[in-house]
Amino acid sequence: MMSVILPTEDRKMLDIMEKVRHGERITREEGVFLYKSDDLLTIGQMANEVNLRKNGKKVYFIDTMTLYFTNVCEAHCAFCSFRKDQGEEGSYTLSGAEMIEYIEQHIHPGVREFHIVGGHNPHVPFQYYVDSLKALKEKYPHVTLKAYTAAEIDFFSRISGLSYKEVLQELMKAGLESLTGGGAEILSDQYRQKMRVEKANVSQYLAVHRAAHELGLRTHTTMLYGSVETYEQRIDHMAQLRELQDETNGFMVFIPLSMQPSSPKAGIRRRNSAYEDLKTIAIGRLMLDNFQHIKAYFINIGPQLTQVSLTMGASDAHGTLVRERISHSAGALTPAGLSREDLVWLIKGAGRIPVERDTFYNEIKVYE
Repeated sequence: MMSVILPTEDRKMLDIMEKVRHGERITREEGVFLYKSDDLLTIGQMANEVNLRKNGKKVYFIDTMTLYFTNVCEAHCAFCSFRKDQGEEGSYTLSGAEMIEYIEQHIHPGVREFHIVGGHNPHVPFQYYVDSLKALKEKYPHVTLKAYTAAEIDFFSRISGLSYKEVLQELMKAGLESLTGGGAEILSDQYRQKMRVEKANVSQYLAVHRAAHELGLRTHTTMLYGSVETYEQRIDHMAQLRELQDETNGFMVFIPLSMQPSSPKAGIRRRNSAYEDLKTIAIGRLMLDNFQHIKAYFINIGPQLTQVSLTMGASDAHGTLVRERISHSAGALTPAGLSREDLVWLIKGAGRIPVERDTFYNEIKVYE
């Protein structure tokens, strides 16, 4: 009887499919293989299988508002178009009262979360960042404060002389309830040197999240892909997050962020392809087997691709936002926000069930 000999690549894919089907963890080597494969549909189907197993057909979103207290920053990261120097045209540092005035002009009923990030401004003390949260929590006690990146926490530690734990405890007293995921970029010191990431290094980023998890904070985490990093570095990034999640179980969601060019006028060759964006979301779902959610960030990949990603491993369509600035300052061409009705339409269009959530993925309303 003649036996069929499969090409090595086909055998590898079949082995990965078998592992995924049985809920077994895929290795770093297998993750790199998936990135190098051109079989996007099979990768997407595997990711969809994992997501359906974890979340069924529910896709989550939140009514959120992004806030930026300051764009003054001591760092000069190569990919950032948001930062300014002190005194530079367009630079600003808002007080709590000024931020509340801005919020009152733009907030709409139903906002459940303030997403707060900004520059590493060395011209104000750590107390400024504490007081900023305190002012918001006093004015909007029922809105969750998801504030600051791990890199900002490391910066606060340096300017205050406090440990990560002490910084977090002071911020928690002021109203901090979760950390944002930014500042991860690519968790490779070689990459960070090339891209002049002048902020928390790999071990510091992970140490901040570990400290937050030990204090009971559930946090978010990101990966900024599409510049000089290798596939191996992307997979190593995911593997390091997976290892910390094994230890603490404190991450709620992984958010792949597609690198934006420096100008809205940049052509398609300066942007990640839809193929690369979908593959990264799907591989994130397959590698991060101990994460409940993978987010499709429509700000970077657009609403239509976000809709497709919901069948390729993503279970979170982010949220409404109000005037996102960081990606758009870099050259994003997508909407700066979507309405609740838009998100419900987008999710239903993918054959999924929209679920409005709070910061911690507690269900607020299911749109059957």
